Formats: sequence, C-alpha cells, structure tokens
Amino acid sequence: MLARETNVSLRTIRRDIATLQGMGAHIDGEAGVGYILRPGFLLPPMSFTADEIQALVAGAQWVGGQPDRSLALAAQNALAKIGGVIPAEMRPVLEDDTFYVGSEEAMSDLDLGEVRRAIRHQRKIRIIYTDQSGATGGRTIWPIMIGFIDSQRLISAWCELRQDFRVFCADRIRRADFLDEHYPGNRRRLAKEWRSDYCRREAVDRAAE
Repeated sequence: MLARETNVSLRTIRRDIATLQGMGAHIDGEAGVGYILRPGFLLPPMSFTADEIQALVAGAQWVGGQPDRSLALAAQNALAKIGGVIPAEMRPVLEDDTFYVGSEEAMSDLDLGEVRRAIRHQRKIRIIYTDQSGATGGRTIWPIMIGFIDSQRLISAWCELRQDFRVFCADRIRRADFLDEHYPGNRRRLAKEWRSDYCRREAVDRAAE
C-alpha cells in the first residue's frame, strides 16, 4: 500500500526504511507485514557551511541561465526548499548576491527538457542534423548524456547510422522527433563506454601530436 501510494517500488521502500533505521529511527515491522514509526524521532536538521550554500547558489544561477526551463525552475525550487530548512543565521548567505553568473543566449530551439526525459527513459530520438561539412541528413540516436561547454549544448549518443558514439551540437539539430521506442542495454553502462572511448581517442590524439 505504501509503495502504491508513493508510486515507488517495494525495493525502494525497504531501502528507505533501512536507511531511516540506520539513522536511529525506531521503526518496527517487516517487509510484507507493515511498519510502525515509534514517536520521538526527528531527522537531523539540514546543515550547510557558507561555502556550500554559495556553491549551491552559483550552481543554481548557472542552471537558471540554460535553455532548459524546467531544469531552471527545479533549481529555483530546490533553493527555496533549502532556504526553508537551514538555520535562520545561514539564510543571509543564501540571499546574498555574492555571485553573478551570466550565460550566452542559446541558438538552438531544441527542448533540452525533452532530451533529458528521453535519456531518463532510454528512448530514441530521430534527428535531422547538419554536420561540420554542411551535409544534412537523418539520424536515429540513443541519447546518454547532455554536455554544457561554454555556450555549446552537446548531446552524447550512440548513432545508429555510424554504429558508434557521437557528440551532436544542439544548434545543428534542425529537427528532433522523440520516439516511443526504447533503446537496448543500460544507459549508465553506455555512458561508461562513451567515457572510455572518449578518453582513448584523446590519448591517441595526444600521442600523435
């Protein structure tokens, strides 16, 4: 019932119960029977140093300057939640305008929120892409990571056409159709393979210099 009401798996419920018990919560019961939280237990207050708070603020400002509107809103909401639970004496640090984080306007209309959802659910994307030579064609990709380098927005993916990992610039994607079809394998494993492949190619390039 608890898993159904919270829309998570039974495994997640068991893991979270074990975590709370490890923190000292007096929880009686067992899987398949039910749990009872005895009174008198309070979670420890959220605690951050001034540097940690400023790091979170700077990160949230940077995210807020990206074209992914839903992620920017999530960053603002996260800061609001942190502000509601940190000690009163630390709130001025959260509200202090120590940093200004600017960003260049993105030239792409690609919805990075949709790309993130495709990554999360391991769904393929059909794109119309213009490569460095100026040739435009269709590709079906398995998105695994989003990268932000200076003003560039990049998507690391497995390309079905090339049968290899590729990095696609968002501003060169002329059209993107987000498919219902799942790509095979595990995204985390693919990301590790991509990192290994990227590091190997960098090593080869450095050796050739």
